[in-house]
Amino acid sequence: MITRERNIILQSKHKRPFLADVYYSNNLTKKPVVVFCHGFKGFKDWGAFDLVADKFAEEGFVFVKFSFSHNGTTIDHPVDFVDLEAFGNDNISIELDDLEVVIDWICSDEFPVADRECDKEQLFLCGHSRGGGISILKAREDSRVKKLCTWGSVNEIGKYWKQDEMEKIKRDGVIFIPNARTNQMMPIKWQMYEDYFANIDRLFIPDAVKQLQIPFKIIHGAMDETVPVSSATEMHEWNKNSELLIIENGNHNFGGRHPWNENNLPRDLETVVSETIAFFRQ
Repeated sequence: MITRERNIILQSKHKRPFLADVYYSNNLTKKPVVVFCHGFKGFKDWGAFDLVADKFAEEGFVFVKFSFSHNGTTIDHPVDFVDLEAFGNDNISIELDDLEVVIDWICSDEFPVADRECDKEQLFLCGHSRGGGISILKAREDSRVKKLCTWGSVNEIGKYWKQDEMEKIKRDGVIFIPNARTNQMMPIKWQMYEDYFANIDRLFIPDAVKQLQIPFKIIHGAMDETVPVSSATEMHEWNKNSELLIIENGNHNFGGRHPWNENNLPRDLETVVSETIAFFRQ
């Protein structure tokens, strides 16, 4: 039977609480811990992520998912973007700090899974889209991370920033991007760019990929409409020890959408999950 401990409140380093979930089978067996990072305009309960967590728990992992502290949701509204001010104040350094808080929590006595049920020495990261990029950066800098798998990951945060847009946001302090699902206009503030360029040595994903010394699997949809599949093939070129899997006809969310009201995973996402589990078991 799967134990699901949901909506655990953690405190970020940036004065905002955020939520985390833990899924595992309580069977007196030490299990590796997988930490999952959602992407841009995402959250821990997006789409079929609960089914993903169940699958990992069924297959012998402790699965931790969380919402980044500045993703626009709150602890009282975990699936709605009710705090666009926080969204506009998000940046890559904050998300790395949030992931560090999660890893520190897992490695502490406050983690709600007994030591007999989890092997904290086998801590793996998995991230989707921008969460994949965050996972890559954290895996490079944190020796507690032993394996890494990315799904439809970006391979350079600033790669698609257009010069005219950057000039506009620097002049106005903010730009707004549409969220097609919610019909909200989501703010991006100039501080995001300032943080990136001020910390480029830490936040430049190509260097992190080249420097990774741990097992690394790259999974990407061949028909990804958001992050081109070339992002995956480039990373594989940068790190010859990585494994690359292209999902034929797969899109950015591998068939997922929000809300997801079905009882089974989308076919492509089920393949991605199975391949990730097999990789983490190696």
